[in-house]
Parts: sequence; C-alpha cells; structure tokens
Amino acid sequence: MADPILIREDAASVARLTLNNPGALNALSDAMLAALKAEFEALATDTSIRAIVLTGAGKAFCAGHDLKEMTAGRASDDGGAAYFKDLFERCSDVMCMIPRLPQPVIAEAHGIATAAGCQLLATCDMAVAAEGTRFGVNGVNIGLFCSTPMVALTRNVPRKVAFEMLTTGAFIDADRALEVGLVNRVVPQEELRAATDELAQTVASKLGSAVKIGKTGFYEQAGMSLEEAYAFTGANMVENMMMRDTEEGIQAFIEKRKPDWDQG
Repeated sequence: MADPILIREDAASVARLTLNNPGALNALSDAMLAALKAEFEALATDTSIRAIVLTGAGKAFCAGHDLKEMTAGRASDDGGAAYFKDLFERCSDVMCMIPRLPQPVIAEAHGIATAAGCQLLATCDMAVAAEGTRFGVNGVNIGLFCSTPMVALTRNVPRKVAFEMLTTGAFIDADRALEVGLVNRVVPQEELRAATDELAQTVASKLGSAVKIGKTGFYEQAGMSLEEAYAFTGANMVENMMMRDTEEGIQAFIEKRKPDWDQG
C-alpha cells in the first residue's frame, strides 16, 4: 500500500499534520487538497485537540500547486478553464478553513515554501521556520501571477514587501521572513520540531474554549471599524467571563494555585 499523502499524529492535545509527498515537494495536488479538507473537517469538531502543527516531509514544506496536474487540466474543450476555476476554488476553500478552525494552527517550515505553499504558511495562525528556509510567491517567473497566494501574503507582511515579492518572483530568507512578520520564530534545523512542539504545547495548555472565542474574534474584528470591533469583542469578553472555567481560572490566580479546568 502507498503511504498516505497526509499523515496525522496526535500527542498531548496537539495534532501534527505532515504533508507526505516529498517527491513532489509536498505540492498541493488534488489529492493533497482533498486530504487537508477532510482532516480539517475532522479537527473542527475534535475537542480533544487544542493546537495543530502543519509541516512537510522530506526537503521542503510545500512547493505550491502541482504544475503537472495543472498542465494536464488543460486537456479539455475549454482549454482547462473549468478545471482551473474548480482548482482555485477548492484551494481557497481549504485556506479559508484554517482561520475558522477552533484550534490555533502553526506552520513548521523548512526548505522552501513557494507560491501556494507560501500561501498555506501565511494562512496559518503562526509559523516557525528553520534557518535556511526560503519563501516566495514565484509564479510571475513562469508567467502566472500569484493572485490567490497574494491574499494571504498581503495579510501578513507590509504591502511594499508583498508587492516586491509578487512582481520580482524573488525569494526571501528566513531572517527576512521573521523581520517582516511572515514567521514568528527562526531556529536551527535540528531544533525545528522541538521549538514548534514547545509553542504548540504552550497554546494547548490554555483553556480551549477561551482560545476558540479569541481566535474567532481575532479574525472577525480585523475587518471591522474601531467602534464595531470594540462592541464585538466586548460581547466576546462577556461570553468568556460567563464560563465556569474562566471563573475557576480567575479564582485560581487569586489563590495562587493551578486552575481545575474541565477544558471544554
């Protein structure tokens, strides 16, 4: 039997998803997108998981769309227009699932994260990168502007940085990615998994129901006016304060002890 294209490993309330097609640099093929969608759907209702790590097997995090599949998709009467429309809609659907998941998602990157692979990393809530990792939205080099990756990129880095990356097709290194806010941390390759696991475990140790409220609010308030954002997040604070576990957390802090949470 062939190895699964996406591997899930659960440990201590953290789910680790590994893109497992190293021969194709973990490209976002039709099969990979389908596997990610199915796993995200399962994780959305899995209350035992409080953080998710997304990484890639082999030499790279993810090299973007599968260009061989895209070329084959042209073999239709419309020159591939219907296939490409469906492909980019499916990919966008998967990307949109990540901020909607109740659990924070942490990208663990090494090698390269290019085009839709860079989009995938930028879509994650946080990212840890190994030294030497390169990031790019390089489609312009082959005549295909990275318009859908641009959506995630421009929500992560300053506009002029994003525009330069998009129009030159040039890579940035891990240190530059850290400087412009594309990743949270850069660590030696041999420390990558440990650093990512430490961050994931820190997140997973928090009250899951509170983090779920916070993550939803984080993305929703970003598109609101200042007044709307305060009204919306104020209501979230009320909802959070009414939770039994939040009351327990406050009392435990006052009494200088560890909270006895149900972790709902």
